[in-house]
Amino acid sequence: MPLIATRGGLSALAFGMFAKKGATPTIVSFTAGSGPWLCPTGLTAVDYLVVGGGGGGGGHLGGGAGAGGFRTGTGLAVTAGTSYTITIGAGGAGGVSTVNGTAGNNSVFSSITSTGGGYGGTVFNTGGSGGSGGGGGTNNGPALAGGTGNTPSVSPSQGNNGGNGDTGSPSPNAAGGGGGAGAVGVAPVATTGAGGTGGSGTASSISGGSVTYAGGGGGGGNISGGVAGSGGGGAGGGPGSPGGAGTVNTGSGAGGGTNSPSLNGGLGGSGIVILSYTALTIPTIMVFPATATFTMPTGVSTVDYLVVGGGGGGGCNYAGGGGAGGFRTGSSLSVTAGSSYTVTVGAGGTGSTTPTVKGSSGSDSVFSTITSNGGGGGGSNTVPDGVNGSSGGGGAGVGSGPTIGGTGNTPSVSPSQGTNGGNGFNSPNYGAGGGGGATSGGTAGSGAASGSGGAGTASSISGSSVTYAGGGGGGGNVAGATTGPGGAGGGGAGGTSPSPTTGVAGTAGLGGGAGGGAGEVPVGLGGAGGSGVVILKLNV
Repeated sequence: MPLIATRGGLSALAFGMFAKKGATPTIVSFTAGSGPWLCPTGLTAVDYLVVGGGGGGGGHLGGGAGAGGFRTGTGLAVTAGTSYTITIGAGGAGGVSTVNGTAGNNSVFSSITSTGGGYGGTVFNTGGSGGSGGGGGTNNGPALAGGTGNTPSVSPSQGNNGGNGDTGSPSPNAAGGGGGAGAVGVAPVATTGAGGTGGSGTASSISGGSVTYAGGGGGGGNISGGVAGSGGGGAGGGPGSPGGAGTVNTGSGAGGGTNSPSLNGGLGGSGIVILSYTALTIPTIMVFPATATFTMPTGVSTVDYLVVGGGGGGGCNYAGGGGAGGFRTGSSLSVTAGSSYTVTVGAGGTGSTTPTVKGSSGSDSVFSTITSNGGGGGGSNTVPDGVNGSSGGGGAGVGSGPTIGGTGNTPSVSPSQGTNGGNGFNSPNYGAGGGGGATSGGTAGSGAASGSGGAGTASSISGSSVTYAGGGGGGGNVAGATTGPGGAGGGGAGGTSPSPTTGVAGTAGLGGGAGGGAGEVPVGLGGAGGSGVVILKLNV
């Protein structure tokens, strides 16, 4: 059996991130709104069905509305990793009293646009053009034309013309049926007062079973309403009944209204987009480099995880390195299939640009119940103590001291998410402290050297061993302290005297702390902390 997933609202990211093992097709149905579909890894082509919204029926002996455009095909080229915006066309509103209906709205996927169905014309009005054309209203003079289908023109055709209305003389009167994907709308038989039949729709098996879409709406009549086209079209209004609505998610046209007391046309059926594709592998590893929302796929009840916070920014002038983002990892965390999860990925802290302000702390990364806090910012020359955080920022080098590195594992979790920053040194040479890393604390500055950033921790959750959450090195200075190197795992080195004086940024996606700015004239600026990351391994 295929994997079938239905999307309404389209507010969440990444239906289509998941695929079954083997050659089983995945079928994804999009039913409302507008939003993204993320093309899975390894996928190069999809089969598709795109149906526009059906038109609204005309009021007061109005024509049946045209169906939304029906377009289907195989092997449409797509690019893995690309986010495609999918739009589902709403159905058009029915005409009230002697007002035309309104056209349906377009449905869109990639390069494929299916046009909304044409409106049904009210009395004395022609039908509207669209994916399929709307039926013409009744008239006391020459017959009023149905709208033109396949507008704009595409090949293969996306729809058919609407039927003409009758001349209205002699009575009884009736209006034309709306066009469908499979056939034109039918004009009423003169003097019968029976509305024209809506054009038939077209069947598709892309969803796993045969379903008919895009039927035209029946025309209104003052003896009887026109028969709805197969595929969800709305029946035409007859005595005592308004035009029928098109069926939702079929893109069908609505029925036209009759005369008093039921004048109004029906509401067109909304469209739909269905994608079918086969992926030969299952991407059980999900890497989130930025904040996103996704739906946990069927069959997944636990995940292994790595959550790394954003690294802290470096301080300014004789400055301490930023602490690494929090590092938390574990296995078999319980999750609920079908539930929506928001993954938050913490940004790195900004580096300080003035000696009176410390480097800013990184932001938290979050998945489910797991929060990895941002790394603490590095101390600056006149505000020298490092900032507390998941790993603490290093203290600055100053004339009086020593200064204190920030406290790591703040707030406290077990196992610990990080370590302390290194202390800064006073005279001589004012060595600054390194920021703490996930595994080891930042090294304290000395009279000869600024401290190294603490080492990060390796993880193989992504499929290969990668080290994350290294601390930033303390800035070197003109007085003689050498630059502190960044810790393994993306920590940035401190600024160098005489140049470059700015601390090196922490590595994005690793949660590395930034290097502190060098002690120099002009002052050395702090580097920016590296952003965090969230990686999940789906246990299927």
